Amino acid sequence: MFFGFYALGCEKIDRTLPSNREVADIFASSPSVSASMNGNVVEVVVEQPLYQIRRGGNLWAKVGPYIYLFTEETESIFQRFPGVAGVLVVTRTSRRSSEVARAILYRDKLNSITWQRAQNIAGKARRDGSSRPVFLEELIRWGEDHTDYGYSEEFVG
Repeated sequence: MFFGFYALGCEKIDRTLPSNREVADIFASSPSVSASMNGNVVEVVVEQPLYQIRRGGNLWAKVGPYIYLFTEETESIFQRFPGVAGVLVVTRTSRRSSEVARAILYRDKLNSITWQRAQNIAGKARRDGSSRPVFLEELIRWGEDHTDYGYSEEFVG
């Protein structure tokens, strides 16, 4: 009887991770975006134009990581690769590669309902954020509530 219970507790856990190439194929949508693995975390680095931050101030500096984090690509990486613990997005400027902001989303932070909500909020921000900044503010609030994040004091006062 002991061996029966022991065998039940010894299920093999799938910890499959994507290769750097797979991650780059999924996330690198333009030359300003690169992606790779760092241990069991996907790291996405986005070059954010300095003029955009100057024009949009704190709002544009803060929203950068969330625009790329709450996407179908992030959700699919968690679904396809059970070993991925989190996705980290870092935004940088072309000027001295200064870091603007960062946010990491951990695997089990969102469920199917909250994923749909996150993608809805991010989609509105991408589509209409320039003309309706309230969508950017909503995405920032959502991001701050669901990620571990940080902003550079150089860009966010």
